[in-house]
Amino acid sequence: MEFTKENKDALNHIIKNALTEDIGDGDHSSLACVPTEAVGKAKLIIKDHGVLAGVEFAQLIFNYYDPSLKMTIFIEDGAVVKPGLIAFEVEGKSQSILATERLVLNFMQRMSGIATQTNAIVKKIDGLNSKLLDTRKTTPGIRLLEKWAVRIGGGYNHRFALYDMIMLKDNHIDYAGGIQQAISRTNEYLKTNNKQLKIEIEVRNQDELNQVLSVGNVDRIMLDNFTPNEIKEVISRIPKHFEIEASGGITIDNIRDYAETGVDFISVGALTHSFKSLDMSLKADFSNY
Repeated sequence: MEFTKENKDALNHIIKNALTEDIGDGDHSSLACVPTEAVGKAKLIIKDHGVLAGVEFAQLIFNYYDPSLKMTIFIEDGAVVKPGLIAFEVEGKSQSILATERLVLNFMQRMSGIATQTNAIVKKIDGLNSKLLDTRKTTPGIRLLEKWAVRIGGGYNHRFALYDMIMLKDNHIDYAGGIQQAISRTNEYLKTNNKQLKIEIEVRNQDELNQVLSVGNVDRIMLDNFTPNEIKEVISRIPKHFEIEASGGITIDNIRDYAETGVDFISVGALTHSFKSLDMSLKADFSNY
């Protein structure tokens, strides 16, 4: 990932909070029995099949906690891995390795699980033009990591949060009093506040789609819970300047049917809310000691 100042700060914030939560006033298990001057080495061992993610973030964690820790990377993020492979070695103060061990594993297992699931779904639509998107259905506080893992797995990020794109969903439309009111008020809001944000609107049926097409003034139309056949019925009526997104009820088993309709984007919340973490462990290595 490109480390801008903003996401560097956000990642450091995640690391700081996680370390505070896990260590508190001290890693007393290590402090009690491991000499302060002790040095050691540990290997990150893969114990599952999947796509590796989080190596780069692990390096940030080690460096944040103890800059003297030295990490040697053997397998980069995005690589397909299998049990028995060693992703990296970390060497330095034994107490520092022990203090960061679980944090590194928790994040890497989760990120790798997301990357693995994303990659499996991406392969289902290989050769077609639809892009697989994540959603905001993420774990509070670590969205940046989970969306990073989606990209490592070959997917694309939808909006990051509420502030970087307008999405008018069913509740917005209902609270606003209808589609026409929601769209017109949104455009006036953006103009008044001098904001340049894309507008996406969700439609639940053909009648709502017709209303949106009549009003216009949006960038993307989300066809929510439309079947592939229903999308095929309406897609030819949607002018080319609108982006089209399919969402709702889409799984690894039916996603190719959706992609074959010609939609530009397919969003799948399960990328970040329903996945299996990849098994791995960080084991002490005394082979050179």
